[in-house]
Amino acid sequence: MKLLTIPAPSMAALLLLTSTTNAFTSPIPRRSSLAHKSRTNIVSSRRNVGLRESITKKNDVETTATTNGATANGDVTDVTSSSSSEIPPPTAAATTPRHKMSNLSPDRIEKAIKERPYPLFLAEKTFALFDNLSSQNSHPPTGTKERLLVLGTGWGAAAFLKNIDCQKYDVTVVSPRNYFVFTPMLAGASVGTVDFKSITESIREINSHVRYLEAAATDIDPETNTVACVSISCEGNSCETEEFTLTYDRLIYTVGAQTNTYGTPGVEEYCNYLKQVGDAMQIKNAILNCFESAGLPDLSDEEKEKELTFVIIGAGPTGIEFAAELLDFIEEDGVRFYKDRLKYVRIKVVEATPTILRPFEDGMKEEATKRLTRSIEIEGVGTIQPCEILLNKQVSEVTENNVYFKDGDKVPYGMALWAAGIGQLPLTKSLVEALQGTEQEQAQEFSRGRLAVDPWLRVIGGQGKIFAMGDCSCLCQTPYLPATAQVAAQQGEFLGKLLSRNYVTNAMNPDGGILPALAIDPDQSKTISEQVASFAMGEKEIAPRFQFLDLGILAYTGSGSALAQVQVAPGKGNPNSERWTPVRLQIKGALGFSLWRTIYLLKQTSMKNVVLVSLDWIKVKLFGRDISIL
Repeated sequence: MKLLTIPAPSMAALLLLTSTTNAFTSPIPRRSSLAHKSRTNIVSSRRNVGLRESITKKNDVETTATTNGATANGDVTDVTSSSSSEIPPPTAAATTPRHKMSNLSPDRIEKAIKERPYPLFLAEKTFALFDNLSSQNSHPPTGTKERLLVLGTGWGAAAFLKNIDCQKYDVTVVSPRNYFVFTPMLAGASVGTVDFKSITESIREINSHVRYLEAAATDIDPETNTVACVSISCEGNSCETEEFTLTYDRLIYTVGAQTNTYGTPGVEEYCNYLKQVGDAMQIKNAILNCFESAGLPDLSDEEKEKELTFVIIGAGPTGIEFAAELLDFIEEDGVRFYKDRLKYVRIKVVEATPTILRPFEDGMKEEATKRLTRSIEIEGVGTIQPCEILLNKQVSEVTENNVYFKDGDKVPYGMALWAAGIGQLPLTKSLVEALQGTEQEQAQEFSRGRLAVDPWLRVIGGQGKIFAMGDCSCLCQTPYLPATAQVAAQQGEFLGKLLSRNYVTNAMNPDGGILPALAIDPDQSKTISEQVASFAMGEKEIAPRFQFLDLGILAYTGSGSALAQVQVAPGKGNPNSERWTPVRLQIKGALGFSLWRTIYLLKQTSMKNVVLVSLDWIKVKLFGRDISIL
């Protein structure tokens, strides 16, 4: 598909693209500590990108919309399905904007893709809290529903499923994992602060009207609108696989990303990750195995210290929060159960750059360092300082017993956690390759492996049928959006509402160029938040683009202390510039901890999870953490 070239006054017109956990996992065996226990690596997912290009337009041309496999004149596109699932055929109903886009000038397009003024955007987001999906002006098709296929069950998928109108679409979710997991609390779950089931929610409970298939997508063909899948079922030592193909009218690609090892030898074999519930369960067992192994008879002090050395590679929020939770375990429960071994405990936080927690302000980083490297007074043992932060240390290799650094140093360890970055899944790379020859190929100069998407989250080169969000995607704009749950959740909410409302997201010019997402009727009724967005844009016909609202970042630093950095006003100029200084509220200590817990409770997917997490915190306070090795 080709993109129209608008001879715009400015060459920054827009990159109108064409066409879109989580946790598509595969088990990898790995080794444990002195007792040679085994660890398992579960490869997971997430991340994002963008780009710029010009669009062309022809004046006085009537828009042609292609939706649900049909053209505007009602001719149905032939789509062949080899699916073994009972997914309905595409509807023949066509949706056409009830107006001509003869005045869709480059200036209008360029204005529509600019970010809306911050005060009006805040007002829009506030009114959106009170929008009721059932009251939206949504017109379900008179024929068969469109087939909407969602790949993944992560943050983006969960938010999307909460907002999609299932009266309008036949929704199928495909993922090896039939639940959503609250990933920011995996660090706590890995030491027993919360139970694993307290931070998960079944996809069927999030939206009971969707069809869920427990399978992994293995290949996507944008030409035939099909997805090849495989389902694996095991009983005892025998496993059976079933392969099938699904056909879609719209594909929501939100599989996330996997841990990036940067090709470091030994990482996949000997390091643990912290992306999935299985990872957290494994880490919990590995920690307890290390403490139990250190109690074996005839071990020297050096061997005990090795067994109780925990190396955390990566000093971002994941690495820092895990170190904080491990310190809490040592201080609160280690005293009760492993008091004689605490003097041998070492926690090494390793970071390749000169600083920890890069998104935080310097004062907050200093607070985190102070909290993590604090001394702990233990009766009968004395004062210990278990945690050490090693900056500017690049890992060159990980072996069964040692972590080696490029400067020649090495650290013997009992357990190692790799939390040093994310990379794209093979499926994402395969989809990017399948879109070679389209604008996606050019967009890769900016997106670098992720799926480049336009301001309405349509995948470039996907002809308006494929959408992507979360860590596997990259928005066509600068700066990069952070690879966080917050971004994915906002994108999922945006896309769910966009597809549920009266907008055409695959309107095509007869020459093959894709147009912005358009209102079916410029005078159609809108929610208050939509009206505010239209006012901010000065535009009724083009749908508001996705715009990220930075709500701030949180990090637990241990012993009832946390960091909360809240952005209250954006900075001026380019956010990638060192001169960009947004107004941020910095909260730390006990107040930050209260805010951290409050926000994590409010962000749970259901009241059930709120109650379970609250009870877990109370239980740990009263009875301590469970130290059973399961």
